[in-house]
Amino acid sequence: MNPGQRALEVLAVGPQVLVQDLGRPGVADVGVGRSGAADRSAHRLGARLLAQEESRAGLEILLGGLRVRAVGQLTVCLTGALAPMTVDGSRVPHGAPVLLPDGAELAVGTPTEGLRSYLAVRGGISVDATLGSRSHDTLSGLGPPPVRAGQRLPVGAPPSSLPFVDQAVPGPAPDPLVLDVLPGPRRDWLADPAALAAAAWTVTDRSDRVGTRLDGPPLVRAEAYQDAELPSEPMVRGAVQVPGDGRPVVFGADHPVTGGYPVVGVLTEVGADRLAQTPPGRSVTLRWV
Repeated sequence: MNPGQRALEVLAVGPQVLVQDLGRPGVADVGVGRSGAADRSAHRLGARLLAQEESRAGLEILLGGLRVRAVGQLTVCLTGALAPMTVDGSRVPHGAPVLLPDGAELAVGTPTEGLRSYLAVRGGISVDATLGSRSHDTLSGLGPPPVRAGQRLPVGAPPSSLPFVDQAVPGPAPDPLVLDVLPGPRRDWLADPAALAAAAWTVTDRSDRVGTRLDGPPLVRAEAYQDAELPSEPMVRGAVQVPGDGRPVVFGADHPVTGGYPVVGVLTEVGADRLAQTPPGRSVTLRWV
């Protein structure tokens, strides 16, 4: 890092803090998934509130616990999971630009709603890119490693425009959460496609950025496919895969590029973002659209 360059000095991290942008699309043909922010809408909102390009990298914070010190004057914004944020011990708003004077300490607490908060910094986190992206992929290990205490994360040059003074605070998610799902290429593998939407699913604690596992009544295959094997097919974020036990797995940001279980549906972009914020134990209903 150049002397005098603006940065975030990391003092503490919680369960997981990752550098994320919008990922690396277009390289699945060589076995590399897109990755990127698990909740893309939250990442994009932070960029808009700071009047900068959505491609700039920020920090994805799982369940809070981040403490950083500003090196140089910075402007930041917290979006995504509704977590308390303080600057030098004083509470500051969620979903709005916040000025960090040189040396100020910022802390992000445990969310009261959602899983993943996003700290956008005006100028972006300027670590080295891999295949055109600064995102960390938990499945392949590509990109900058998980953030650790003692690091200095360089911040890029800010855009020339002034930051917006807009504010956007998410409301509480409904319980059960209803997610829209589009028909997948293998929906006919289900004996009763309506069963996917009729069931009350529960997010399990075996969920991560690769995929969200749902627990509920096992889905039954159509008789024609009871013993069928499926060659591996390309996968996308939001794909609803049904493995042999009949309980769906919904792929997340770090999903593999191929999979061998039938994809019976695909969540909408909004649905995939909402599921990325859904903690274990919450009820989820899928709705065919």
